[in-house]
Amino acid sequence: MDASSARRFNSDNYAGAHPEVLEALIEANSGHRPGYGDDPWTERLCEVVRGHFGEQAQAYPVLTGTGANVVSLAAMLPRWGSVITPASSHLNVDENAAPERMAGIKLLTVDAPDGKLTPAHLDEFTANIGDPHRSQPLAISIAQPTELGTVYQLDELRALVERTHALGMAVHIDGARLSNAAAALGATLAEITTEVGADVVTLGGTKNGIIAGEVIVVLSPGAGEGIDFVRKFSAQLASKMRFVSAQLVALYGSDLWLRSAAAANTAAARLRAGLDAAIARGELPGWRLTQATDTNAVFAIIPERVREELRARFGFYDWNLAIGEVRLMCSFDTTDGDVDEFLAAAVAVMA
Repeated sequence: MDASSARRFNSDNYAGAHPEVLEALIEANSGHRPGYGDDPWTERLCEVVRGHFGEQAQAYPVLTGTGANVVSLAAMLPRWGSVITPASSHLNVDENAAPERMAGIKLLTVDAPDGKLTPAHLDEFTANIGDPHRSQPLAISIAQPTELGTVYQLDELRALVERTHALGMAVHIDGARLSNAAAALGATLAEITTEVGADVVTLGGTKNGIIAGEVIVVLSPGAGEGIDFVRKFSAQLASKMRFVSAQLVALYGSDLWLRSAAAANTAAARLRAGLDAAIARGELPGWRLTQATDTNAVFAIIPERVREELRARFGFYDWNLAIGEVRLMCSFDTTDGDVDEFLAAAVAVMA
């Protein structure tokens, strides 16, 4: 095994587990406990979720982010329902065909250059409502923050949810990085979900310092009908659930979720500021930043002649090969030194 501890900019799920999460796992590894969620850690997780999202909130731990989204939407929609989502969403681009194959859900995509769905986007599909020849748009799915790292402001969320509900549709929020959005907005988790009227939220953990696990949070009565059964037949009900729940309790049962997300956002802001300054000084000819850096992602166009050299040293993913756009992700453990090393190397290879 490669024992290198070098930090990478590929994704925040490249990072290891936070030490506090590992401590929680060790504590949970005590004797024999009931399986499938009938354990004290899962009971505690349900309390923690209600503390964040309100007394009506119901928590359903699952194993993966894809599983969380698919199970949520499968429980929210009848067989004839479809979901409106940005074309750039993780749900559409990076989950293979899981919504279609696993849940039989048709995705109705719209172009959104900043990754954000707006009330106007819904107008394209209103004529389909009630037409048996057309897939019925019965929900929207948005990510907060978006797959492009941008954040919905509270007024944007309220307007979108209000319009969605007025059309008789439900609201699903993919919250794989919900903590990063809350940290960026200086808001609570409830303020960007429950209080704007979201119906179901997937609350992430893997990208914010745990080993594996997410939790589906049902906020509206009836929105997740049958979710217990859907979770099981979708292979997302863990037998040793206590180890999933213990990690999530460590994250959300304290301020660890906020500390970790804020650290990742701060690292990305430092990276963005450094690139902006180097571009302004003429040290990075051909470089261009393409999206706002609201959370822990930086999107940049890097000239082809230096892209591979930097990728080999620091790691990052291509985003749009046609224009040479890449994504640089910061994690809870990205340090100032990591960022400064990348900035210095970028200037050096250009020189």
